[in-house]
This record gives sequence, C-alpha cells and structure tokens, in this order.
Amino acid sequence: MVNLTVPQLLGDRARTDPGGVALIVHGSEPLTYGRWHERSTALANGLVARGVTGGDRVGLVFGAADWTDYAVAFCGVLAAGAAAVPLSDRLAPADLRLMLDDCGASGIVHAAGLALPGTGPGIGWTATVDGLGAGAYAETSYETADPPVPELGDLAQILYTSGTTGRPKGVAATHANLTHGCGARRRPFAHSEHLVHAFPIGTNAGQTMLINALDAHPAVVTLPRFTPGRFAALIESYRAGTVFLVPAMAIELINAGVADRHDLSSVLLLGSAAAPLPSAVARSLTEVFPRATITNYYTSTEAAPAQTIMMFDPDRPGSVGRAVAGGRVRVATAEGEPLPPGETGEVWMRSPAAPRAYYGDPDSATFRDGWVRMGDLGYLDDEGYLHLVDRESDVVKSGAHKVSTLHVEEAVHHHPAVIEAAAFGVPHPVLGTVITVALATREPLAPQELRVFLKDHLAPHELPAHVVAVDALPRNSGGKVDKRALRRAVENAR
Repeated sequence: MVNLTVPQLLGDRARTDPGGVALIVHGSEPLTYGRWHERSTALANGLVARGVTGGDRVGLVFGAADWTDYAVAFCGVLAAGAAAVPLSDRLAPADLRLMLDDCGASGIVHAAGLALPGTGPGIGWTATVDGLGAGAYAETSYETADPPVPELGDLAQILYTSGTTGRPKGVAATHANLTHGCGARRRPFAHSEHLVHAFPIGTNAGQTMLINALDAHPAVVTLPRFTPGRFAALIESYRAGTVFLVPAMAIELINAGVADRHDLSSVLLLGSAAAPLPSAVARSLTEVFPRATITNYYTSTEAAPAQTIMMFDPDRPGSVGRAVAGGRVRVATAEGEPLPPGETGEVWMRSPAAPRAYYGDPDSATFRDGWVRMGDLGYLDDEGYLHLVDRESDVVKSGAHKVSTLHVEEAVHHHPAVIEAAAFGVPHPVLGTVITVALATREPLAPQELRVFLKDHLAPHELPAHVVAVDALPRNSGGKVDKRALRRAVENAR
C-alpha cells in the first residue's frame, strides 16, 4: 500500500497529470492538478511568512460557492505543516467562535468578501487565499517549490461534529488517516468521467469528496447552491456516472419530478450518506436513476474511513450493509463485549487506518483499543449485515417499552402522501415519554388517517401519540434532522 501525506498526494497527481481536471464548481473555471498544486504551494509559503509553524491550527471558513479556493487553502495549510480546521460560512457566530477557541486556531483563511463576526482577540490574523498567495506565486511553481514536508502521523485536520445531540466536538485526523487507501494504481470510480455531489464544506462527507478530488479517477463537480432542478441539470450536463447526496436531497429530487425533465441515465452509482436512507426513498430513487445502483454508506466523523456499504436490497430494507475495505463492525455491550447475531446492542466500528480522536480529549470513552463507539444501537444478522435500531440518544422509553424512532420513521415513509418525516419523544405525565411524528406531506394527511395506516406496520406502543405537520424538517448544515429543534417547537406549542 502506498503511504502518502496529503501534500504528497497532490504533488504526485500534479506531476503525472498537471492538466487533468480535479475539481469543478459549476459556473467557475475548472481547477487542474497542476494549478491546484501551484496555488497551494504559494499559499503555504504565505502562511510560513506569517509565522505559521508545524502543528498550528488554521481555521478555514468557506461556503459552497468557494470549493475551489477552499481546496487550495486546505492543501496549502497542510503543506505548511499546519492542521486545517474546516468550518462552514453558515455557522452562527457563537458556534464559529466556540470552535476556533476550542482548537486554539492561530489564524483564519476565509472566502473573499466574507465578514467574520464572532472572531475576536484570540485569533492572530485573517487572510484570503489570494492575499496569502500574492507575491509568493510569482516565484514558485510545483517543480521548484520545497515547502515543509509533514509526516504521516502529523495532525492534518480537525473536523467538528454536527452537535445535533450536544456540544460539537473536534475530531482530529492525521495524514495517514485521510489518505488511507489512496495512491493505488486503479483509481476509485473509474467508471465515471465526472462525479457530482452537493455536500457542504465542514462536513465529513464534504471532506471525503475533497480527497476524492485528489485521488479518484473522475473530476469532482459541485454547485454553489443545491436545488433539485440545478442538481439534476448538473448531472445531465456532465453525464455524471457517479452521484453522492444526502437523503434530504434525494427526497427533494423525487418530489420535484426531475426525471421527467432531465436525462439521468448516465448515473451508474448513486451513493447516499450522512443519515439513514428510508427504503421507500431508495425504491423511488431506482425509478429516478434507472441504471444506477443505489448505495447507502454508514460511518461517522469519528470512525472514518471505516464504513459499511449497502446496495439497496428490498429483502433487507433496514440494513446499512457490511464492513468494507478492511474495516470491521461489531455489536457489543457498553463494556465492549461482542454480542451474538440478532441481539441488539451498541454499534462499534474499527478502521484499518490510523484512528481518529477527539482533539484535546484523546482518552474519551468513544474510542477504545482502536474501536469507535458509534452512538447507535443495532444488531448483526446471520450473514453479518448491520441493522440499525436507533440513535442511542433517540430511543424513546414509553411506559414499559423502548421504541425505535428509526423504525417509526421507516413505517411513516411508506405512506404515499409523506415526503419526509421524523419521530422523537416528548414528555407525558403517565408514560414518561410518547412518540411524536413531524412530517411534510404532498397533500393533507389527518393524524387519525396516518395512525390507521400505521396499524399494519407498527405495534400499538409504537404508534405516534402526536402528529405535527411542517413545511419542511429543520436540518443542520450536514443534512441531518435537528430533532432538538423539533422537540422544542412541539413542546413550546403545547
């Protein structure tokens, strides 16, 4: 296996294919490997001139329209020997400040024209990509530059979790973790000339697409703002063979009827990540993308690059697949003791790559002997397929029963009027907690009508006590439903 740091990965690609297109933000000039390396090297020299040294943390604040500059900044920070801290430009000022303070960022590289409210005296400097590269680029090229060379075990990235269940935590990854499996002779997704995605900067899925731009065969294509029509037009225009999205985007594509207006037959692989993909949604995707294999990827920011992959199988509608590429998955007790097939317990994953850790908290109970506690409950079937029961924090204890919100959501999605739905618990004076379902629908759906439909799919204690209609489910920047926001809204309305 080839072992490369991120700057070495880019340098090798720039030397062997300088004119090859790595990244395209639709409507902007494509970024070639040669140009990417040149600009990143210039930025690295600019950072060193500002006093950035090995081990420093540098915040990167960019939006979806700025993927090209972000890619340059990310590789430039790593080439300077520092660690990149990817942050979305859509963060609330208080959250931005919290993350920068938590990692002790020495400075910020940001998108041109972006105001940075919430930063303060602890941040030594702020700069744009062009500002850092000015002057240095004229004297530097990828053939002659000799920036500091980080080691495989050096800290490369701190990525903050979504914080849907509590305070966001910074997950630290080394170069060895980020580039695990990269540099092989056969490049990933070789069936495609273009890979289209709409993952945001500052998410684990977005970072995976950045590494794909460095290592995979196809050019990685994205767009400044996702809408179903724009995304479908992008796929059609580039005849993309590979597409990645989150379930919320899949639901929007289906509901917008994009297959009636766009030729999506070029897609051979459609991958869904970041949240469970309901089987009803997966089944509808097979109609929108008639030649595509619909695939669900299950991992976490903490566990990456370990993952399970599941090609949609109607006979296993609730499974997220089996571990791949040398990774492992097990279901165990809270103490880490493995459980037999069919028995529900905590889901743990193990990566063949160098493990990740929480920045500033390397001894967290989430990480144990190379295994990562996923925060989910599930079970393995006799063939090793993983089935999720629920997020540990989302299980609803109603009376004497424990109710899986994932199971309830899966059942609700089968109603033809439902576009999207989320189940969660709210307080009850007798049962302690009862199930509430928030849903967006194509047409009016009375709560009692939904309950009658669900009687064939759910046990009596799983039926929702409350049904709330919403225009759309609240989601965080990574596309995950914000159940805390839903719970507060319902409780405040009662």
